[in-house]
Amino acid sequence: MNQNSITSSQENFRLIGQQARDASSYMARAETKQKNAVLLNLCQLLKVHREELRQANDIDLANGKKSGLSDAFLDRLRISDTVFDSMIDSLKQIVSLPDPIGEVIGVKSQPTGIMVGQMRVPLGVIGIIYESRPNVTIDAAALCIKSGNATILRGGSDAIESNRFLGSLIQRALDQARIPRTAVQVIQNPDRSIVRAMITSPEYVDVIVPRGGKKLTSLIASEATVPTIKHLDGICHTYVEKSADLALAIKVTDNAKTQRFSPCNATETLLVDQAIAKEFLTQIGTIWSQKDIEMRCDPLSFEILSALSGTKIKEASKEDWSTEYNAPIISIRVVSNIDEAIEHINQHGSHHTDAIITTDVNASNRFLREVDSSSVMLNTSTRFADGFEYGLGAEIGISTDKLHARGPVGLNGLTSLKYVVYGHGELRG
Repeated sequence: MNQNSITSSQENFRLIGQQARDASSYMARAETKQKNAVLLNLCQLLKVHREELRQANDIDLANGKKSGLSDAFLDRLRISDTVFDSMIDSLKQIVSLPDPIGEVIGVKSQPTGIMVGQMRVPLGVIGIIYESRPNVTIDAAALCIKSGNATILRGGSDAIESNRFLGSLIQRALDQARIPRTAVQVIQNPDRSIVRAMITSPEYVDVIVPRGGKKLTSLIASEATVPTIKHLDGICHTYVEKSADLALAIKVTDNAKTQRFSPCNATETLLVDQAIAKEFLTQIGTIWSQKDIEMRCDPLSFEILSALSGTKIKEASKEDWSTEYNAPIISIRVVSNIDEAIEHINQHGSHHTDAIITTDVNASNRFLREVDSSSVMLNTSTRFADGFEYGLGAEIGISTDKLHARGPVGLNGLTSLKYVVYGHGELRG
């Protein structure tokens, strides 16, 4: 990339950044009714222009197929009827949620007579860089609007037509509610140098949220001078403990792996207690064989599953335990007890989402307490690790960091707290 291109991108972003910074001042004082009006307007515009959105998405899908994108990538790119309906539902849910801005919490009277609390305020300008999923454009814009932030959205070139159309609808919805359209800016320039300008401009951007593959997130995390909220991998585990109800375990584990392969909350590694390994693996292996799932096994699970006809099995490599497949592939290991399961997850996992299937209260308590992940689950599918499913309306991403926000990042994750002090003329002695 030549220096002229970099300089041009920096100059282009300077205008975008200044507009966002100016809009953030307006957003910080926008009333709840006004912000909700944008989201309701957007709901209506999406419904009216559904066919045009489908046509734009079809262009992206056709271009993606020509360029050789994988089936998993195309699945993330597609705005199916289910994805469209979820966009509408998330907008409605965000409207129904309390506005966090201006909330004052934890007010306590001090011996001096002053009263000290904390007020929830917007972060300011949030830059979001993402790949494929065009529904992120709607979710991210909606969450930033409701939380009183301005936002700059930069989707991948693979979804440029979908994002361009969605961006136009968002700005129309802003216009209708008399909010500056620069409160949400969708960058349409495919030049990657503009991403670098975006992540190295703390004078304009307060927080960066990368949402995509490990390569994108790692690059941004290593080069950004703006604070980031991120996760790198979705190496999620389901551990079937020896006391588990096997019928429940079969249903939950199958859902966690096969409901959809591409999301970051799909289970990638199955851990099974040795005491029930033969019975459980025989049943789940039969189901997965019919679904054409490739199973990469440790020696004990390989021995059990090799007795089944038609199974696609192979010996697991060392790398399999730390791989996010996003595909009909799962790694399987038999463990001797919960200690070994927890140790494996904390060593090989990505601190995203992990689940235990058990009827043992002590085992469940240990797992929930000791597994070092942003979401830990009991007797349910890892596929529930999602802002909408958590009642957040939507999510701007999943954070595996431990500072500021962790897990699905919804409205509160896009705010900060500042101290507010109420006095009555008190003087410090």
